[in-house]
Parts: sequence; C-alpha cells; structure tokens
Amino acid sequence: MYTSILVPIDLNEESSWRKSLPTAIAMARTFGADLHVITVVPDFGQSIVGSYFPEGFEAQALEKTSEMLKEFIGQNVPDDITCKGHVAHGTIYEEINNVADKLGCDLIVLASHRPELKDYLLGPNAARVVRHAGQSVLVVRE
Repeated sequence: MYTSILVPIDLNEESSWRKSLPTAIAMARTFGADLHVITVVPDFGQSIVGSYFPEGFEAQALEKTSEMLKEFIGQNVPDDITCKGHVAHGTIYEEINNVADKLGCDLIVLASHRPELKDYLLGPNAARVVRHAGQSVLVVRE
C-alpha cells in the first residue's frame, strides 16, 4: 500500500518522534516501504536577523544537523529498515511537503501535540503539513 514513508522530526524535541518514528518503522516493515527521516533547520526569516550571526553560521548549522541526524538514525532505526536522512533549510511545513513531493513519498507520519490557544491563531506545523500535503498524512498524537 505504501512504498515510501517520510517522518519529520525535531532532533531537539523527543516528542516529535517518540511515537511517530516507531509507528513509521512498523508501517515500513508491514508494507516493505523505504523510510525517510527529515529534519528542518529554520531560516532566519528576515535578512536583518541573519546579520547578527557570524559568517558561515547557516552552513555550519546544516553540517552539524546532518551529522546529528545520521547519528540519530543509527541509534533509532533498526538495520532491517531501508532509511535515508534528509536535512532541509527553510520554512518547516513547506520543506516537509517539498521533500515529500521530491522523494515521491506516499505517506507522511508526523507527531502532533494538542493545540493551545496560540495554535488556533497561528496554526502549528503539523496542521499546515496536513492542509498542504499531496499525500496521505498520519498524525500521531503525543
């Protein structure tokens, strides 16, 4: 049923993968699907913000994040699962959807917390992924 599954995670927030990653691994086993794990390094938003960081900061952040993701996959994804890590840079929900499209993923498995009042006004990343995704999305509640 599924051949390629994308799991977005935040390496600094265990709740972003504690339940969703085991769910995605179980589904990958069940369907013989490839697993893709993505983490997104947010951009600065406004160029003036970037001017306060040292030159080359973003490149170093992306390189360090890539190393951390490789280590994370080695520790948390069993060897019998075909898995590839991806680091994106930009707006979180846009990058998740862009990578899912580029990789031809047919399922996104992501974690979501119960919405707070501020989320109703701004919209959490999970809701935006669901709203804009071109593929099925399984939202795993924390």
